[in-house]
Amino acid sequence: MNYSDQGGSEQEIDLRTQLDRANADFEEFVSMAAHNLRQSLRDVTAYSQLMSETYAGRLDADAGVFLARIQEGAASMQSLLADVVDYWAAVDGDGHSSKTDMEAALTQALLFADKQIAERHAVVTHDRLPAVTGDFEILAKVLHHLIENAIEYCVADSPCIHISSRRADLDWVFSVKDNGPGIEHAFQGRIFQVFKRLHGKEHPGNGLGLAFCKKAIESHGGRMWVESTPGAGSTFYFALPAEE
Repeated sequence: MNYSDQGGSEQEIDLRTQLDRANADFEEFVSMAAHNLRQSLRDVTAYSQLMSETYAGRLDADAGVFLARIQEGAASMQSLLADVVDYWAAVDGDGHSSKTDMEAALTQALLFADKQIAERHAVVTHDRLPAVTGDFEILAKVLHHLIENAIEYCVADSPCIHISSRRADLDWVFSVKDNGPGIEHAFQGRIFQVFKRLHGKEHPGNGLGLAFCKKAIESHGGRMWVESTPGAGSTFYFALPAEE
């Protein structure tokens, strides 16, 4: 027996155990922090709304604006918090080994985006999608983010989005094609970075949506990219390992 090899193996096992424990502790911290922050934001929203209703007609114009800004800020923080929790879940790994019907995941994504689709009169079409190995909720959120982005940034009267897939060697390659304004080549890598946005306050968002999508796909052993021509729309692609 090679004792040096045995010692090295034991050290590796011990290191993995420590890393697993550290990840579990951090996950618990994120969960508890998110819970407490949500409660605080709910209190801010509730009491500012109560002030608006209780003192309606007795506040000057500036006070009304200030309360509205408080409520907008709380809503923005709630959205950011939800996206941060989603981003952490994308790299956590739980559920990544289960079978997911991407057709069902798309159905859930469309339900999430139903209000935005109706408001913008968007047309969303799709081909039949296959099953893959992965986390159903996370992959549904990936599709949801891509559909919402396509609608949000489309300047046409009726956004048109088409979702399809094709087999490429050992992967399934999914695509989400839109009729939006397109993205300059210089910015196509930047859009996947955390908190990086190409637009100002005219579009809501916090710069985590596409970062979450890319991280989620990579945590499933896949990859994500975009192909786009300014004025001719964009197509977001993600590849996931095909079931054997």
